[in-house]
Amino acid sequence: MNPEQTQELLSEETLEKEALLFEYSQAADPIGSGVTPKVPVKQFLPGAYLFGKTVLASLDLSGELGVPYPATSPSLLAGFAEIRGAESLATSPDATSQLLYVIEGSGFTETEWGAIPWRKGDILVLPGTAAVHRAEEDARFYLVDDSPLLAYLGVTRLQGRFLPLLFRGESIRQALARAQADPEAARRSRVSVLLANRQFPQTLTVTHCLWAMFGIILPGTRQKPHRHQSVALDFVVEGRPGVYTRVGGELEADGSIREPARIDWVSSSAFVTPPGYWHEHVNESDGPAYILPIQDAGLHTYLRTLDIRFA
Repeated sequence: MNPEQTQELLSEETLEKEALLFEYSQAADPIGSGVTPKVPVKQFLPGAYLFGKTVLASLDLSGELGVPYPATSPSLLAGFAEIRGAESLATSPDATSQLLYVIEGSGFTETEWGAIPWRKGDILVLPGTAAVHRAEEDARFYLVDDSPLLAYLGVTRLQGRFLPLLFRGESIRQALARAQADPEAARRSRVSVLLANRQFPQTLTVTHCLWAMFGIILPGTRQKPHRHQSVALDFVVEGRPGVYTRVGGELEADGSIREPARIDWVSSSAFVTPPGYWHEHVNESDGPAYILPIQDAGLHTYLRTLDIRFA
């Protein structure tokens, strides 16, 4: 032992207790072999989350994902919040980013920086901080945070990377209308607007972890299949019969999705699109539909792993 060594040396038995060695081919693809559970295609209908009282209900897939903490995807947790008029709901996720979409109602959120007013259609983005949401009338939120990522890493939020953001619903719709009116819109893969934050010029995303888009699916249109390595937690802002998403792991030779699962759009519902799965949105109705996908694509973009592809 080194004369300057003051701590007792750990035994080799202790140090080697959890150590494993695998032949390469046995461990190179834990997802393909089933050791790492796949992210499921999953739909959450709003009727299951209307409790008639002030409550926060997580869309928890921890059992399917094989993790000991609430999670909707490996790095994101979604949920529905309901706040009765004149009541309040406190949230304090151990997260770096939280996005809240106001489904209905109005009120304000108290934070360490001050109170933030909100109403139906607004999007509020917080840096994972403690907050108290107070409803002036019955209100509902859809919300997503990155708490599963921190739980997996075994870390806690040290400091905020950005200040709270508020996207007014009317401003989002106006920007979307301008995108729709652009003469080039018909040639683009989708008609939508991306939410962004000046603090993250490299990723052009709403936070350093979260990516969010507000899009319209016009009647009689089909968004051709695409895929990416970030999980999408899709929130249906406005759905209608005849509007749906197809999701599948592979493409046919003609570019269509092989044996796809079909998810019919129901207003205020949510669904999970797994990473690497091809998906397309179809509107066979006579009216527009709106969707808000939220992904961990800010993180993937920074890591250069997003790998978005179009059929």
